[in-house]
Amino acid sequence: MIDLRPFDTLGAADHGWLDARHHFSFSHYHDPARMGWGALRVWNDDTIAPGGGFPTHPHRDMEIVTYVRSGAITHRDSLGNLGRTEAGDVQIMSAGSGIAHSEFNLEREPTTLFQIWIHPTRSGGAPHWGARPFPKQDRAGRFIVLASGFGDADALPIRTDARVAGATLRAGETVDYALGRERHAYLVPARGAVEIEGVRVNARDGAAIRDVETLTVKALEDSELVLVDAA
Repeated sequence: MIDLRPFDTLGAADHGWLDARHHFSFSHYHDPARMGWGALRVWNDDTIAPGGGFPTHPHRDMEIVTYVRSGAITHRDSLGNLGRTEAGDVQIMSAGSGIAHSEFNLEREPTTLFQIWIHPTRSGGAPHWGARPFPKQDRAGRFIVLASGFGDADALPIRTDARVAGATLRAGETVDYALGRERHAYLVPARGAVEIEGVRVNARDGAAIRDVETLTVKALEDSELVLVDAA
């Protein structure tokens, strides 16, 4: 089963400093048919103006993964962490029993990113934050795991039975991902266009996928992909 969510059907909110698109119900956007996909709860496609950002606010019991597409985001939190995550890098925040943080674009250009929230497998626990680069050439022609609750080597750790993976494909290339019929996958091309089971998925569209043992993705254009594999 593949449910295509074209970019122009996503929820939208323009706050001036923030132009946001919501793949799932979020804030003032509510669609009862788009409340999440398995444990995946939020996928926001954000463009943040220079100097704009999210002032300090709290979270708990949520695994938050930020995939920076262009520019950079600067993170500060109540644990004393301070970090700048730039294009090609990924950051995770495991909110656990509670954490407060801010995220600002301190660059001279807009920052674009995907913000992904996944429900944790268990509540509570000490919060933590982390970030690391994932060079795009390392994902050429294959999926690599960016964040994982399964202890995958080199992946950022999250507390949920899920993986966040990324791949870059040249036009005409095909890549397989071993999913499993009981799993929920959600795939978004950050750029380019791909085909899955005869369905075209364009840049920033969402594809909700389940009941597929092996996911086969064919690039119709040079493409950069982000995939969540969740329970």
